[in-house]
Amino acid sequence: MGRLRARTLIVGMAALATVGITPAASATTGISDRWSAPGPFAVTVEALDSTHTVYRPSRLEKHPVILWGNGTGANPKIYDGLLRHLASHGFVVAAADTPNAGSGAEMLAGATTLIAENSRPGSVYQGKIDTAHIGATGHSQGGGGAIAAGADSRVTTTIPIEPGPQGSAAALKGPSLFLGGQLDTIVVPWLLVIPRYRLADQVPAIYGELGKATHFTPVGDGGGFRGAITAWFRFWLSGDERARAEFFGPSCGVCRDGAWSDIQRNTKALAVPGA
Repeated sequence: MGRLRARTLIVGMAALATVGITPAASATTGISDRWSAPGPFAVTVEALDSTHTVYRPSRLEKHPVILWGNGTGANPKIYDGLLRHLASHGFVVAAADTPNAGSGAEMLAGATTLIAENSRPGSVYQGKIDTAHIGATGHSQGGGGAIAAGADSRVTTTIPIEPGPQGSAAALKGPSLFLGGQLDTIVVPWLLVIPRYRLADQVPAIYGELGKATHFTPVGDGGGFRGAITAWFRFWLSGDERARAEFFGPSCGVCRDGAWSDIQRNTKALAVPGA
């Protein structure tokens, strides 16, 4: 990422963190009709440990995990609406409390803590964490961190959102949904996202470009990205068959949704059966 673009991103995200501005969410899309609405779980937000905030269902059953990485200069509160939304759909979200999550290590530390808590007698998480289903996602630098975290065998699927340059897409271990914004001038899709999607040919991978989305569309409640993020994790982490047809098979819902300016599916994604 160029020096000017990096500085623009740092200043922009820091300003949002300082004054609490939430960019307006983009209009709902077809995939949003089902997946952008809040899920059935009441949500609790609390400290997981000294370096992570957790967003989770208030009444714990047994839940998959999502690891979250913030953009440069940001913190989980900047993405509060999106993280609450994911928790309402049955995920335990471990959000790294750092503006520098690009190494992926900060995100993976959340997985380590939750896996340990799952086995610790007396923990609220004892027996409540589905350790076999852990996803990673994040925005901008955190999207790069998600790619880096996705090289860890514990991470079964990733969603890099307008990702920074961190991590190796060729090292991803599980299915990946690369998200770009049509009007993103900081992480330009054709220059910085599509090439990384194409490198992930060892796993089922999809590139989705949201029409009219800027680099700050994911801030707040995820904007028009929210439904796709939720559906992808519901399918790959929760086994929700309702979400399969949004991405796979000849009737791929997101492929027919006019809100998305570009959808690409690699050979392995095309081989995933539809509903």
